Amino acid sequence: MAAIIDTLNNLFWGYILIYGLLAVGVFFTIRLAFIQIRHFPEFIRTIMRTPQNDRGGISPFQALCTSLASRVGTGNMAGVAVALVLGGPGAIFWMWMVALIGMATAYAESTLAQLYKVRDANGQLRGGPAFYIAKGLKAPWAGALFSLALILAFGLVFNAVQANSIAGAMEEAFNIPKLATGFVIMALAAVVIFGGIKKIARVAEILVPFMAGAYLLLALFVIVVNIEEVPAALALIVKSAFGFEQAAGGVAGALLNGVKRGLFSNEAGMGSAPNIAAVATPYPHHPSSQGMVQSLGVFIDTLLVCTATALMILLSGAMGTDETGIMLTQTALDEHLGGFGSYFVAIAILFFAFTSIIGNYSYAENALTYLKWATKPGIFILRILALAMIPWGAYQSVAMVFNAADAAMGLMATINLIAIVMLSGVVVKLTKDYFKQRKTHIPIFDAREYPELKDQIDENIWNENNEDETQDIPTTKS
Repeated sequence: MAAIIDTLNNLFWGYILIYGLLAVGVFFTIRLAFIQIRHFPEFIRTIMRTPQNDRGGISPFQALCTSLASRVGTGNMAGVAVALVLGGPGAIFWMWMVALIGMATAYAESTLAQLYKVRDANGQLRGGPAFYIAKGLKAPWAGALFSLALILAFGLVFNAVQANSIAGAMEEAFNIPKLATGFVIMALAAVVIFGGIKKIARVAEILVPFMAGAYLLLALFVIVVNIEEVPAALALIVKSAFGFEQAAGGVAGALLNGVKRGLFSNEAGMGSAPNIAAVATPYPHHPSSQGMVQSLGVFIDTLLVCTATALMILLSGAMGTDETGIMLTQTALDEHLGGFGSYFVAIAILFFAFTSIIGNYSYAENALTYLKWATKPGIFILRILALAMIPWGAYQSVAMVFNAADAAMGLMATINLIAIVMLSGVVVKLTKDYFKQRKTHIPIFDAREYPELKDQIDENIWNENNEDETQDIPTTKS
């Protein structure tokens, strides 16, 4: 098994994704005229107001929180520490670059997910890469392959990754056996997961702002206390990225580990967040608005939360020890806060990783719908398997779990990147349409303006109460 995983990782990360992710991000950044920079204020406005009637969907803010529940997890604490150890401080610079250009990729994939969404047998909104691959590219077989990869990655493997970090942190801080932690987390996750996607969204809406806010406030405290050393830490990150400062792995190591851990953390281009983006009822009622919401999620995840972790570690002087992963982050916080640091990290990773587990599961259930396996027995089996991976992951080695996650993620991302590039013309047309309307009135998607999409999208979804979506939204120019 280890040999197979290593071979897949070598293929995906050595030849395909290390270049593909960067190339696709640059492609969309240029083709969309630097949308993530020029229209950043509009990104924020899209989550400020929510519709009164979700008609089988969730609000844009709930969609953002659910995607952040998956994004903000072990990658922000354990993953950043791994990147620093293997790639040096320069890896953080490349995480920033991946996030900055990845915001355009995230916008594109979530905009497409909104456009091609459908209603399931229960009237709930569903969608994601499998749907736009099948409908937009007329390749249902590729949609099925993507769905299987997503279920493997998010429904199973990634839950093991999150559980591994929770168990390690709890053992380090409280000396609780890893397997015991795994079973407790499994029981807590079961309560939420068996409540369905709407319950997952409601839990994420409460927990995510609380946990991210508390973590960023702590980081701000550490930065203020060590403000004189912050410029040197930031300079070290930049210098190490280009080899001007000696660091582990050199430039190649910094680039490779920065890209891998950056994607694992913010998921831009992987095809995961679009699954929850499709479930939202956008406000304004246009596919582009939900693309902006999910692009903002990449910014929050990497440029805020990951940077906070990196600075706390670099300012602590803990680099150079034999520790890695979540233990390095705990050691760093101990340096800043005394013995309280390990306890805080343990509690933070508990919240971060727990919400990631429930967010990851919501993606897998969405993929199950595409495969037409979302029957009561099918969903029950998925839930049992997803929950069983939690105690398994808690007990496995860090290297084995992370490597398995990288391989599953690589397969998903490869399929999705090819699809969104092939559908880039649709993304560009939607974007121009949105901002053209935004100059004079609230953007509304009109399927009649897209005759080439006839029989590909569900026009009824977009025709439902479009007029209601324009009420009480400011019409100022962006």
